[in-house]
Amino acid sequence: MKTTKHIILALLVLFACSCKKFLEQKPTNFLPPDADLSDPKVARALANGSYQYLQGFLQGQPSSYGGNVYNLMEFMTGKANSDLGQTGFATFQNLSYNTTSFYVDTWWQRLYMGVGACNLAIEKLPQAAVSDADKTNMLAEAHTLRALYYFHLVRLYGAVPKVTEVPKDLNLNLPRTAAKAIYDEIIIPDLLTAAKSTLPWADRTGKVSMGLVQSLLADVYLTYAGAAINGGNQYYALSAAASKSVIANGGYFLFPEYTNMINPNNKNLGEFIFQVQYAASVPSINPLTPLTIPNYAGISKYSDEYGSVYPTPQFIASFPAGDKRVQERQFFYTKYKKKEPATDTFTFKGRYIYKWFDSLAVVSTAKSDLNYTLYRLADVYLMYAEASNRAEGAPNADAIKYVNAIRARAKLAPIGAMSQANFEHEVWLQRYFELCFENKMWFDMIRTRKVHNDVTGNWDDFVGHKTVFGATFAAKQLLFPVPKQESDVNPNLLPNNPGF
Repeated sequence: MKTTKHIILALLVLFACSCKKFLEQKPTNFLPPDADLSDPKVARALANGSYQYLQGFLQGQPSSYGGNVYNLMEFMTGKANSDLGQTGFATFQNLSYNTTSFYVDTWWQRLYMGVGACNLAIEKLPQAAVSDADKTNMLAEAHTLRALYYFHLVRLYGAVPKVTEVPKDLNLNLPRTAAKAIYDEIIIPDLLTAAKSTLPWADRTGKVSMGLVQSLLADVYLTYAGAAINGGNQYYALSAAASKSVIANGGYFLFPEYTNMINPNNKNLGEFIFQVQYAASVPSINPLTPLTIPNYAGISKYSDEYGSVYPTPQFIASFPAGDKRVQERQFFYTKYKKKEPATDTFTFKGRYIYKWFDSLAVVSTAKSDLNYTLYRLADVYLMYAEASNRAEGAPNADAIKYVNAIRARAKLAPIGAMSQANFEHEVWLQRYFELCFENKMWFDMIRTRKVHNDVTGNWDDFVGHKTVFGATFAAKQLLFPVPKQESDVNPNLLPNNPGF
């Protein structure tokens, strides 16, 4: 299959790294699989290779102006709109997407390229001439990132090929393995292996930390406990324990202001547990700033302002009265001064996303220096609250405290004692509001099988929920189809997911 070629390539391309100092290095050559492992730099390069395809989480769609894989999971929620027909938005708005639609194949390819790089590191690092402690920690990085890539794969596609070794030949027409087996045999074991390492709880250079290992475990267990696998209460308890360990040991803290999250000086600090690394000084810069500027607004130095993703008015109206997150230049904005030499202000037709607004890039450089966050403390607070509430049958004092910390920053009154069901709904709502447009909401919808109806205020069943665009979710929406370009060259990937 085409992915096979990508996996083979992934075994060779190992010069890039998640950390800024590695991003700023100029790669001089490719690292072959038989590189001399007596050189500690080669061992570090193998571990670094596992990070390279994290930027695939924001991979552009070459054939789509303003298209980016980030768009997919925001378009699917029914709570986002777009100014660009070229992004394929209409096919996701009306749920008519299929096996050849934008983004579906790019996600598959990039995630498996990441798996391939991790597999090479896991195979070769045991032979490296480094200390046992360093070797264990570098292996922990590779195992964690392989778990991350596979966690996305199973949530997006369900059953997927199980690839855990470096290919010995090109005969890779592998069948799909059930999602539960991928969790049981790869994702959870990889993370438990990483948890035995001596990785620091926080890593300010952008590498994998114990904070990420435990945050990812919390997310995996929460998902496994719910509708995806129906693992049950024991996994809610495991999720709560993992998230609590991050809160207790990580040294992370909520930023006092939302705008602290769009200050490049705060990358990998404070609230941020793990981010995809970007630097304005290298060619591969974070694309989300121009992607979310209103289309043709004329407010920035960017040659293209896409307006590719922005919130529906119904979603904005669903925030509670007085919520700071919807005030001007918090999570959203409605106007901005036009670029020089103009002096007037451009008022948009509605709210646009401010979460990725790099002010220096907008007014001067057209090169965003922001990272892209995969896990932050607010997410972990809410995972603990949801998981402990399920495991214990009611919210405990810590769960209420963490939710109230998030509400306090939003200038909302604290909550008190609540029933299990009411507290769960509160947590889900805070996840919607706090983590909006961070590629979290779609996964929450398919994990809980519930969708907040922004018009009625009810929690609808996922199957049967009607979006504000008039489209109705069916069971087929729970998984994306295996891309046609993959199944064309590997018939073992068929039958496709239901409905495709």
